Amino acid sequence: MKTLALCAVLSALSVPVSLFASRVDQDPQPTPQEVSAMMEKAKRFVQPGPSHRQLERFVGEWTTETRLTMGGKASPAEAGTASGSWLMPGRWLRLAGSGRMMGMAVETFHVLGYDNFKQSFVTTTVTSVDTAMLRAEGDLTPDGKALITYGTLDEYLTGEHDKMVRYVWRFLGDDEFVLEIHDLPIGEVDTKVVETRFLRKR
Repeated sequence: MKTLALCAVLSALSVPVSLFASRVDQDPQPTPQEVSAMMEKAKRFVQPGPSHRQLERFVGEWTTETRLTMGGKASPAEAGTASGSWLMPGRWLRLAGSGRMMGMAVETFHVLGYDNFKQSFVTTTVTSVDTAMLRAEGDLTPDGKALITYGTLDEYLTGEHDKMVRYVWRFLGDDEFVLEIHDLPIGEVDTKVVETRFLRKR
């Protein structure tokens, strides 16, 4: 029972049980040398690196313009603001925005980071207009001018589950970037459904 309880606690804490399972019945306390070896191995996965510094692009105060698009045709821009700052310095960045979409007030909250173990950028997004938590994962383009991530969402108006979505963060300079949201089941062309342009406040 004690072994089962230990495994349950380790799982809840997202600690790799395999590091400890082989020792539970013999000697639950790793030696100092084993602890040192584990910590050394973990360094490459737990310490921020060059990819985390890419997140600096989002830090600052921004004005936003959001447009809905359908069949390549965009709606009039709706204004808003956004603020980017470190949620956990050097590791996780928050990008919080407020504005309007189709005349309705909307608040958004993105968490952006880089997962060393996955070797991918990861994002989580929530908004004030639904109860979904959207996750995506991807990488920078080779030229570093865009971050492209993929995720899924449930379309409650049509009953569709786990629709594939592409998010493209295009970096147009130090003071401007664009977020595009693409609905991939639409087809091969004109998949963009939302575009938000961010301009640094002066």
